[in-house]
Amino acid sequence: MRLLIVEDFEPLRRTLVRGFADQGFAVDATGDGSEGLWYATSNDYDVIILDLMLPGKSGLEILSALRATEKDIPVLLLTAKDEVDDRVRGLNLGADDYLTKPFAVPELLARVRSLTRRGHHRRNPILTIGDLTIDTTTRSVRRAATAIQLTPKEYALLEYLALRAGTVVSRTEIWEHVYSFVDESTSNVIEAALMRLRKKLSPEGEPQLIHTRRGFGYLMAQDGADA
Repeated sequence: MRLLIVEDFEPLRRTLVRGFADQGFAVDATGDGSEGLWYATSNDYDVIILDLMLPGKSGLEILSALRATEKDIPVLLLTAKDEVDDRVRGLNLGADDYLTKPFAVPELLARVRSLTRRGHHRRNPILTIGDLTIDTTTRSVRRAATAIQLTPKEYALLEYLALRAGTVVSRTEIWEHVYSFVDESTSNVIEAALMRLRKKLSPEGEPQLIHTRRGFGYLMAQDGADA
């Protein structure tokens, strides 16, 4: 999943970027409100984490401009304890959640995962495709009775495809949701990642769950031959 973090306190921003990246998220980040507005309106994110007090443009200005574009990206506000009026204004402007500073990073991770599922119209943290089970809370994967060990980036790719199960996903969509600006997101990188993922999901000849639709992209489904 791809996140945007707009937070001007550099130590906190670095901590959040590192924490989410370690969990396999693709992360873009900035401490400037004007740059944050450009990121938010120019790219397609799964969740935006937005501080209210920023140089350049405030978090509320970014949120207002984003909603004016009719982009329905989930937004989580980071606020101080005494910013009650701003929290209310943010929720009225279309924010989806807020977290008061100081906060525990695991709670922020849990809230972001919840917003991601909500953005894909799912409430159940367990995703199931055939005999494949993905627990998005523990980020664990099993096929039948066998646990499958994935790298954070492999898990992120699998979760995105699973959330879009039954729908053809293009390479461009994978770039936009699984890789950040600092990643090397070329077609060869994506194909290599998919090849590794397919081998791990079907190590002993089990039916493939990720299917190629040449000229269109990839489809995750229990049944469906590559074509």
